[in-house]
Amino acid sequence: MADAAVASQGVVPLEDRPIKNTICLFDVDGTLTPARLGVSPEMLATLQALRQKVAIGFVGGSDLVKQQEQLGAPGRPVTAMFDFCFSENGLTAYKLGQELPSNSFIKWIGEEQYKKLVKFVLHYVADLDIPVKRGTFIEFRNGMVNISPIGRNASTAERNEYEAYDKQHKIRETMVEKLKQEFGDLGLTFSIGGQISFDVFPTGWDKTYCLGHLEAEAKKGGVEYTTIHFFGDKTFKGGNDWEIYEDSRTTGHSVTGPEDTMKILKELFDV
Repeated sequence: MADAAVASQGVVPLEDRPIKNTICLFDVDGTLTPARLGVSPEMLATLQALRQKVAIGFVGGSDLVKQQEQLGAPGRPVTAMFDFCFSENGLTAYKLGQELPSNSFIKWIGEEQYKKLVKFVLHYVADLDIPVKRGTFIEFRNGMVNISPIGRNASTAERNEYEAYDKQHKIRETMVEKLKQEFGDLGLTFSIGGQISFDVFPTGWDKTYCLGHLEAEAKKGGVEYTTIHFFGDKTFKGGNDWEIYEDSRTTGHSVTGPEDTMKILKELFDV
C-alpha cells in the first residue's frame, strides 16, 4: 500500500530505484538546513532528484513537529518527502509515511530517576552565569531529553551569539561532565548537538538506533541496504553525529552546511 502511494506521487518504488541497495541518511540542522531554519528550494530540488536514484531518509534528534517546520510546508508533509523519517534518532520512525515501532525514554529510566535528573539540571541552570537566559531549559521528548543552558526559546540571533560564547567558555561541555559525574551509573549518553543544547538518552539510543529499523525492514522482505551514506555536521567525538558517522555499517560524510551537502551529493550521484 505504501509503495503504491509513493508510486502515485511520481516517486520510483524503493525496490525499483536505479541504485537499489543504497540509502542516503541526513542529519537535519547544519546538514539539510541552517540550524533551526527552513530548507532551501535548491536543497529540496536536490533531494527530489536524489530520491529518483536511491532511497533517502533523515535522522535527527528533534521531534517530528520541528522537522516538519524545517523541511515540510502546508500541504507538504515531511513523511511524504523522504522514504524514511527518523525523528528523535529513530525512536519515532516512518517508512513511506507509515509509522514504525517506537520506544520511550521515560519507560526506560523510570519516573524517580527522571525527577532526580530534572531537579539537578534546573538547579544547575539557575546558578549558571551566562549573558542570556530565555525559556524551555529542558524539553522532554519520546526518546530523550534535550537540555539547553540558554533555553530553546532563544531567538536566532541569540542562538548565534550563544554558540560563539559556548565555544569560548565551554558551558555545555562543562555541564555534560558534571552530569556524567552525577548520573554516570544510569547508562546514559550525553551528546552535544546544534547551537545551544545537548541530548540525554540511554546509551545505544544515539543516531545508530535508526539503523536497526533498516535491518528490521530488510528482514521483513524490504530492500537490504548494503551501502548507507550518512551526512552530518557534528561528526566530532561528543557530537550527536559521531556514533553513526563512525559506525562500520555506514559511509560517513562530514559537512560544513547545506551547500557542502549538495556539493558532495552532486559528486557522488550527479544530482
